Amino acid sequence: MSPTTDTIESVLLPTDGSDGALVGAKRGADLAAMADATVHVLSVVDASAIEGVASVLESDLDEQRAALEDDAESAVASVSSMVQDRYPDCEVTTTTDRGRPFRVIDRYVEENDIDVVAMGTKGRTGVRRVVLGSVTENVLRTVEAPILVVPPAASDAPLTEDTVRNVLLPTDGSDGAAVAVDWGLALATAFDAMTHAIYSVDTRRFSPQAEPGEILAELERPGEDALESVRERARERGCSLTGTIATGPPARVVLDYADGNDIDLIAMGTHGRSGLERHFLGSVTENVVRNAELPVVCVPMSGA
Repeated sequence: MSPTTDTIESVLLPTDGSDGALVGAKRGADLAAMADATVHVLSVVDASAIEGVASVLESDLDEQRAALEDDAESAVASVSSMVQDRYPDCEVTTTTDRGRPFRVIDRYVEENDIDVVAMGTKGRTGVRRVVLGSVTENVLRTVEAPILVVPPAASDAPLTEDTVRNVLLPTDGSDGAAVAVDWGLALATAFDAMTHAIYSVDTRRFSPQAEPGEILAELERPGEDALESVRERARERGCSLTGTIATGPPARVVLDYADGNDIDLIAMGTHGRSGLERHFLGSVTENVVRNAELPVVCVPMSGA
């Protein structure tokens, strides 16, 4: 079944109390309010950094563990207050837990049937770090739910019909991309936004002795098929859509198109094709997430 905003019944906001986490939590709260979904706020205490230092006395360890616990409690309380201040009718559940952050988040998503996770890309650093940063990348690789990833440079404007006017859907024609396209179209429908589909032809992997015209013609054919599939899905939903084939490294193509076309939201799969035809997955998605200045919805194959 294709996703709709009715599919989103719960949104998880992991937080470590940092500004980066708050950026992600705000946009996750917007999404939850739009879908009338329940919000879950989770802070994870990862004491491994201090426990791995042999020179730290046990009394000091206890003190630092207590400080981490306090940080976690403050973090969930702060995000919960933010959500309820913005959206008083929103139901909020708060939790703190211990362990490896991305593993705790993964387990929480599974045990609580979470539909979407919203995270910032930057969190705390050093010994007092609790949740984010590289954890976001691990969550993208392991959690079987769509992840709304929000960079620090993203606009602080809420996600509404007034602010989300253009949604970008990168595609490589794979099943993974198709799942992400369905999610992107559902969000575009909810925001009444224009959808943009883009297919990247990356010629760097081919021999310079090959005839450029022949290569492009061969590579553009599956691109046209992929874009036509997106057009059909958009027509079924009544979405307005424009499709483009571009040449260049996939991540750079996506970022350049987003910058040049006033894109407000990107939806892309975390898994696509494999081998020589692999385009929008893994490292490409991570590169987009690291360098984008707008929210990115990363959808795994299991997000169908």
